[in-house]
Amino acid sequence: MTTSAPALRTGTAAGRGTLLAAILASGMVFLDSTVVNVALPRLGAELGANVADLQWTINGYLLMLAAFVLLGGALGDRFGRRRIFLLGVAWFAAASVLCGLSQGTGWLIAARFLQGAGGALLTPGSLSVLQASFHPDDRGKAIGTWSGLSGVSTALGPLLGGWLIDALSWRWIFFINLPLAVAVVLAALRWVPESRDVNASRAGAGRRFDVAGTLLGALGLGGVTYALIDAPARGLRSPTVLAAVLVGVLAAAVFVLVERRRGDSAMLPTGLFTSRLFSVLNVFTVVVYAALGGFTFFLAVYLQNVVGWSALLTGLATVPMTLLLLVGSARAGALAARIGPRLPLTVGPVVAAAGLLLLRRVGPGASYWVDVLPGVVLFGAGLTLVVAPLTASVLAAVADRFAGVASGFNNAASRAGGLLAVAALPLLVGLSGTGYAQKAALTGAFRGAMLWCAVLLLAGAALAGLLIHRPERKAPGAQPCPSLPASTPPDQQGRAPS
Repeated sequence: MTTSAPALRTGTAAGRGTLLAAILASGMVFLDSTVVNVALPRLGAELGANVADLQWTINGYLLMLAAFVLLGGALGDRFGRRRIFLLGVAWFAAASVLCGLSQGTGWLIAARFLQGAGGALLTPGSLSVLQASFHPDDRGKAIGTWSGLSGVSTALGPLLGGWLIDALSWRWIFFINLPLAVAVVLAALRWVPESRDVNASRAGAGRRFDVAGTLLGALGLGGVTYALIDAPARGLRSPTVLAAVLVGVLAAAVFVLVERRRGDSAMLPTGLFTSRLFSVLNVFTVVVYAALGGFTFFLAVYLQNVVGWSALLTGLATVPMTLLLLVGSARAGALAARIGPRLPLTVGPVVAAAGLLLLRRVGPGASYWVDVLPGVVLFGAGLTLVVAPLTASVLAAVADRFAGVASGFNNAASRAGGLLAVAALPLLVGLSGTGYAQKAALTGAFRGAMLWCAVLLLAGAALAGLLIHRPERKAPGAQPCPSLPASTPPDQQGRAPS
């Protein structure tokens, strides 16, 4: 249950202002997620970074976002969605400024950890504010507008970011968040109504947040990630690496025990996994988004350091993929609703894998139209077949009352997949030290990474073909909750609101 809030209409000033705040806030996150990979070669050269530093620049952010996004949604439900949303915006902006001011890799990585924590407060809030504020008759239109315009910002992000990197400095991809944040705060303070979950607020006195589960989840992911990133330099048998693996595995095991003991009050109720479909879909999510994370990490560095492209051209390279997602996701969602999710979730990864195998032939002096575009288009087309059916199937696999936590966990699973891929792939393909700046070493690593990512996608296709089926009709009160539009881009599957 949500406290009564003004029933906003999309045609009013307050409705437009609330949409503006949510869209600009999402735009900050989208810009950051699409452009930081493009900036890696420049910031690496300027700060003297090695491969591990570049990995942590990406993974510090992803780790905090994956670990704390569920807690961010719960904080908004209890203490006020606008309040936590504004806190996330301010936090994200302050951390972005620290990123832009970084004078060394340690500084930058620490700031990226802080930025991820701010994103964990901001990401679920941008959608839940719309769900809680708009009149039911206008809610679908508002969320659709948010999704579409946020998607446009995703497409424009590489253009703006690449231009900023070439014309000014990589630092400006972080500084640009400050004026955006100011506009969000002003719009939210003027137009966004406050709302909260009454039941969550009343239960607050006798029901604590699942802080233990949150910290254990972060420690589990962090331990494994640290071991994978540190292994190339120290060796797989290093006491430090082995200790990190042990800490990560033990933390994950204790996390499962803690969540099971807390029952339905846990951050992640383990009863959700009694649904085989929900479990399989989240394994599928980790596998597919691992391939996506590895692809984006390696492609941006490779196109600049081996092919010789500018940051702007590198940013432009993946725009067709984003446009395919914007144009085709709704149609893929409608197709899956008609025939079931198995076929799209099986065919999509196969098509995407074909695109990655084509990209392995890209080398110095490559033509965008002949060598790069076909692979990117195939990869984007395959991903388009996956995103909407996956989101809808996750929500349909659980009872309506768990739709929020199910969507949030699936979001965390996608982040975790990217996190683990960025950590593991350099180890698997033998890239370490300053190898990313050496053409021969990076060429071999890139081709190996694309092959590994293609294998992951084919494994996802096999998983879908064998184990994913159309969700069965549920009893009353357990119907699917399609609170996310089919066109929601893959990196912003925020926690579905209560």
